[in-house]
Amino acid sequence: MELIPHFIAGAENPSGERRGPVFNPATGEQHREVAFASTALVNEAIAAAAAALPAWRATSLTKRADVFFNLRTLLKSRTTELSAIVTSEHGKVLSDAAGEVARGLENVEFAAGLMHLLKGERDEQVSTNIDVHSIKQPVGVVGAITPFNFPVMVPLWMIASAIACGNTVVLKPSEKDPSAAVFLAKLFQEAGLPDGVLNVVHGDKEAVDAILDNPTVKAVSFVGSTPIARSIYQRAAANGKRVQALGGAKNHMMVLPDADLGAAADAAVSAAYGSAGERCMAVSVVVAVGDIADDLVGAIKERLGGLKIGAGTESDTDMGPLITREHRDKVAGYVAGAAAEGAVVIADGRETLVDGDGFFIGVTLLDHVLPHMDVYKDEIFGPVLSVVRAETYDQAIELINSNQFGNGAAIFTRDGGAARTFEFDVEAGMVGVNVPVPVPVGAFSFGGWKDSLFGDAHIYGPESVHFYTRSKVVTTRWADPSTSRIDLGFPSNS
Repeated sequence: MELIPHFIAGAENPSGERRGPVFNPATGEQHREVAFASTALVNEAIAAAAAALPAWRATSLTKRADVFFNLRTLLKSRTTELSAIVTSEHGKVLSDAAGEVARGLENVEFAAGLMHLLKGERDEQVSTNIDVHSIKQPVGVVGAITPFNFPVMVPLWMIASAIACGNTVVLKPSEKDPSAAVFLAKLFQEAGLPDGVLNVVHGDKEAVDAILDNPTVKAVSFVGSTPIARSIYQRAAANGKRVQALGGAKNHMMVLPDADLGAAADAAVSAAYGSAGERCMAVSVVVAVGDIADDLVGAIKERLGGLKIGAGTESDTDMGPLITREHRDKVAGYVAGAAAEGAVVIADGRETLVDGDGFFIGVTLLDHVLPHMDVYKDEIFGPVLSVVRAETYDQAIELINSNQFGNGAAIFTRDGGAARTFEFDVEAGMVGVNVPVPVPVGAFSFGGWKDSLFGDAHIYGPESVHFYTRSKVVTTRWADPSTSRIDLGFPSNS
């Protein structure tokens, strides 16, 4: 059985008495195993990051930028190989995996502009012979804890910005699909990143807790479910660390009566079932307003018959399996529960059969879903789309804003005034107008509101520079020493 090692101080490290299984979700078979780090090994990785910090922080911005330009070239040339690794452990189709790499590349390109991003500010003569300037300096060793659903993109969202800002990193990827993280670390090394600047440790709660509790780690970035995000935030903050913890989502897509029916149906299908719904920005609820509901449900149903469910390695597959057998069964339980609670099952993914023992479930479409139902309240993280009906825009926006999550929301309409009103009204961190999955490009930042984010900084983009640096303000005076005198009064500007 192939063993996936840790990567510490520039070298593979297979240490770990405990090991976890890594499955191919398309076949249901275990094909690799991953070493689990003990607290002692995590502390060793943190020590390696701390040892590499002084030299990396002192590295010129030009040389740091060179690493990211080199990394961009390597990622583009190795996309096919990296995509295959992702598909083999996550299950998503190869084109989706390649798209994930491309979106991660955006933050590599953003980080390459660090010469501009790390500029401070300066004012001269704020008082007589006194100048003031500010500078951005790295926070130190950063812990990055990433989810299974984007094993390339989310790590790049974190580590590219953190490293560009002069920090060193200990990355703990999901133990369900860990190989991509090691591949990335080796690409960084090939791009010229010094050993110890990026370290990868695998494991479960023990490894996470070691990162949260070690005083050398000064900042923690996390993406995962809301209960875990809240726990990460509380524990890391209690230990005096800077924290950004992105949680779950229940993204709504409002469709107004004037919307283009075909475009709205295409968008709903694409956003709900892409990557088997295992996206924190997936559309899981369509809010059909007014008399468009019946036609919209019919148009969505019509499109489902053309989707092929199968192994992600097959060129004509539209949707692959879920990440584990347990998660597949959990999603199936939500479908059964929705029917029992009174939702109308238009398409039942449990009826989809795929040869073999993979973790497959087909696409599910539910109509007449109500807010009290579990299928509406919970983040399912699977290919289940609920349709909620609202008579008016006001009812629809109240429904969306009453939800505990505020990651993303979208509106489909041909009315510019309605779109602007939605943008003003909706309580979500990312908003799409005729765009169902409004993930910002790399020059902006990604993050939600309410229970979708714990902490005050969004991930990647400009807010990541703020998160991974500390500001220092310097006040200087170069006056004639002969004018010096004792003055116990509080300094004032003059």
